[in-house]
Amino acid sequence: MKTTEEIKAEFIKIYSENIHREGSDKLLDYLLSKSDFFTAPASTRFHNSFEGGLALHSLNVYYCLKDYLARERVQNEYGLKCSEETAAIAALLHDICKTNVYVRDFRNVKNEQGQWERVPTYRYEDKLPYGHGEKSVYMISGFMRLTREEAMAIRWHMGFSGTEEKSTVSSAIEKYPLILAVSAADMEATVFMEKG
Repeated sequence: MKTTEEIKAEFIKIYSENIHREGSDKLLDYLLSKSDFFTAPASTRFHNSFEGGLALHSLNVYYCLKDYLARERVQNEYGLKCSEETAAIAALLHDICKTNVYVRDFRNVKNEQGQWERVPTYRYEDKLPYGHGEKSVYMISGFMRLTREEAMAIRWHMGFSGTEEKSTVSSAIEKYPLILAVSAADMEATVFMEKG
């Protein structure tokens, strides 16, 4: 497995090579020096619930999205194409809402001998409870402008697995097909690359 420093270097390289709009440098500085983005887990106990898991998850979603967008059917039949910058923004930043919300903690679990042990874990403590995808859009927008397609893809990246009304999600996907691509990439990374 990659070290947190390797994950960080890979993220910065992809970000710097692809995202060039005004404010992107300030957003990267925020991620590097004013957040725990590169040390935070991606979840409390499920996928990538370890130090550096959030940055690794973001990279995994990026690679899954790039693969999805490269499919002949997606390009030729669905007509879904986006710029390298849009793909990088939507994938790398879709879960920026998870920065500064995980706190190290402990919980009790039974070991193989049936005895209780105290093990390290994370708990979720959100000081800005603004939702999930919409919080990511809000945070990014404080540094740089998003296109409507990027904002929608990030806002609705949970797809049908979120808590929103399914007809609303369906309507959003019909208007902005990139949502489905980012959602599929997020699910692929979470379920197949990061399971356990």
